[in-house]
Amino acid sequence: MKVGILGPITWRTPPEHYGPWEQVTGLLADGLADRGVDVTLFATGDSRTRARLDSVIPHGYAEDPELDGRVWEALHVGHALARSGEFDLVHNHLDWLPLCFSHQFAAPLVTTIHGFSGPGILPAYRRAASSYVAISDSDRSPELEYLATVHHGVDVDALPLGAGGECLVSLGRIHPDKGTAEAITIAQRVGRRLVLAGIVHDQRYFDEEVAPHVDGDGVVYLGSVDPRERGRVLGEAAVLLHPVAFDEPFGLSVVESMVCGTPVVAYRRGSMPEIVDEGVTGYLVSDADAAVSALDAAAALDRSRCRERAVARYSAARMVTDYLDVYAGVVAPR
Repeated sequence: MKVGILGPITWRTPPEHYGPWEQVTGLLADGLADRGVDVTLFATGDSRTRARLDSVIPHGYAEDPELDGRVWEALHVGHALARSGEFDLVHNHLDWLPLCFSHQFAAPLVTTIHGFSGPGILPAYRRAASSYVAISDSDRSPELEYLATVHHGVDVDALPLGAGGECLVSLGRIHPDKGTAEAITIAQRVGRRLVLAGIVHDQRYFDEEVAPHVDGDGVVYLGSVDPRERGRVLGEAAVLLHPVAFDEPFGLSVVESMVCGTPVVAYRRGSMPEIVDEGVTGYLVSDADAAVSALDAAAALDRSRCRERAVARYSAARMVTDYLDVYAGVVAPR
């Protein structure tokens, strides 16, 4: 089977710090290549992959203010479209833009929707000649038909079992959606140190609601930690706090934490009931009061059992197997 993977180009694949779509796309491309699939990854020129790499942009446009993301994404899609006849299937991880040209693709198009952003983009999805994969059942739009739900996988070898500790951790982009300020409130109420890690996505929110609490002692901000550092930061914590203020489509940091053996206390929003096995990998709560009450029980969960369950459910190998099943269902009828 010959597969073209149309990856995002905001960041390098895999990302050097932030870039969840790039992270998942890179793991999938490598995993398919390891299983003998002839894979071409369309990504940035500085990407690292065991698949064949093809690119029109030298590096991620988010890293270079001279690069206009709209222009380079259009060039990126156009290049993959011109080569689409070489593949049995093209797997789109670039959201809605390729769908505008889906009827011109010479191979079947499969699109993983990395978080359904709202009804405003439905016209692009409804008119497209593409099959869809959801990243969680909760993120499915009732307006669309899906081939499958495929939960993301992570590199479990890069996320070893950690010994834990007394501190709490909140890992993810600093934005109201992710509830960073809420995590600070919860940690302060229970008197535990909180370690924050993630890229700042809302500067005003950071300046006004997060930074005033960062003192290097009770609240520590590490910035955007790279993948190598992520396992250590997560593994040294007692619990990951995930008090999201939106319907989380998936939650990679939640899975990464559980793989490190660190249980999760998360708000019951979006995909969290699918992702967290209560009493094994963490607890789901409705608000800050409930989070405070659940923290001690979460910290007491068996870390080895937490990791075992998370590895079984969220390894990159499982994700690759699921996508191979999706591909077979698309390619076989042809």
